[in-house]
Amino acid sequence: MTENQSNQLSLVRGLGLLAAISINVGNIIGTGVFLKARVMTCNLGSPEWVMIAWIAAGILSLAGALTYAELSAMKPEAGGEYVFLRDGFGKVWGFLFGWMRIFVAQTGSQAAVAVAFAIGLNDFYGGALKKVIIQTSSVEITSLQLIAVLVILIFTAINCLSVSLTGQLATVLTFVKIGLILFVGIGAFIWVTGGNFGNFSLISDGGKCEGVDDVLKYGSSNYSFIQGFAAAMLAALWGYDGWNNLSSVAGEVKNPNRNIPLAIIGGTVLIIILYLFVHVAYFYVLDPTTIASVSKDSSVAKEVVSRFFGGGNVAAGIAVSIFTIGLMLSSIGTLHTSILAGARYPYAMAKDGVMFDSLSKLSEKSKVPVIALLVQGIWASVLALSGSFDTLTDYVIFGSWIFYALATATIFVFRQKYPNAERPYKAFGYPVVPVLFLFVAGWLLITTMKSSPTQSFAGIFLILLGLPIYYYLTSKNPKAKEEKAE
Repeated sequence: MTENQSNQLSLVRGLGLLAAISINVGNIIGTGVFLKARVMTCNLGSPEWVMIAWIAAGILSLAGALTYAELSAMKPEAGGEYVFLRDGFGKVWGFLFGWMRIFVAQTGSQAAVAVAFAIGLNDFYGGALKKVIIQTSSVEITSLQLIAVLVILIFTAINCLSVSLTGQLATVLTFVKIGLILFVGIGAFIWVTGGNFGNFSLISDGGKCEGVDDVLKYGSSNYSFIQGFAAAMLAALWGYDGWNNLSSVAGEVKNPNRNIPLAIIGGTVLIIILYLFVHVAYFYVLDPTTIASVSKDSSVAKEVVSRFFGGGNVAAGIAVSIFTIGLMLSSIGTLHTSILAGARYPYAMAKDGVMFDSLSKLSEKSKVPVIALLVQGIWASVLALSGSFDTLTDYVIFGSWIFYALATATIFVFRQKYPNAERPYKAFGYPVVPVLFLFVAGWLLITTMKSSPTQSFAGIFLILLGLPIYYYLTSKNPKAKEEKAE
């Protein structure tokens, strides 16, 4: 294939409405809804406040989705927020977003869900798979992390085949995810004896809360409710994270003006309903102290399922096995769609001359950015070897929400600069909804910086580290030089 032929290749619009909804829902439903109830109960103590945190995080995500629907329909190009920030605030802001997604958020998310898959697989085999491979005073690498790396590489290879095949697989795995939530939620009400709505009036008292800092642990002497609520919101936002990812593959969605808004908004509303339903089921079966005492290597959902059919019998064991397999499929479903979306950021950046040119190359056969996919897979594998599930997800959420806020703010820039531009969908509640989104996102980020300064400033440092790389790449890249000359 000649260089001229390579340049003529373009992304294929092979994703219909169902595939678009599946990618959006599949990105959102992953592991958070099954794994974060424990730490949120530790942060807030009461079921009511945990539910409020999920509702608040859902409304915040929906506010962002309403705004993104307008931006994505207006600019249906590969790269999503990168495109919004590039056109709204300039290339350097677009680059910093892309840098953050490539090196922290998207790849960190992939690493986290891959680790969650490995945890589920280990549970399925009764804990027999976890072996320490390397252990020092500061580093521990286990067989579970190696399993996580393997699954990242497998789904990176699948994503290299074709976008239509990727969309079909995403659809299948999304139905599995929804089925798993319904299995846990409905089963809690029909197969558990002794469930009690009175649990909603109880407070976590003496829960173990493994790995939760005292300042964020309800009932401790150093506890701060504001910081605890912000930490719970951060955990819930991990559960909703992915509501924005469809925008990054907008260049591959059929009839984008119609399908993108429907998929983004409809998918987010569906997720909010499902999440609230399953958390009602959790607290119906388990009291807050029991939930707070669940091991950080297990999940509240698994504890609920283990009580199906009276618990401790063959039927309950089968139910736990079904759940464990479903959780693994849910994890790889999120990983699959995240890999699809994530590779489009470096692809779009390379097309603009602000990333290595090789990342913009498409496969002649599959019309997908194979090199970008491979580089992303390698870096996600490195991250999977470097940290725990909760550490990775906290870095992901903090870094992501800095740019979610900035990307949302571009709606005001575009309304001002391009008042007559074609907008197939206009954001509901403008300007109130995006303003509220920005206000709450700002409060969340500031509160997180106060409660977790080391983590927050490390995330900011990693983002700013992109600046010298941006100037190096633009000074060396002919495309960037030509645009500056113009």
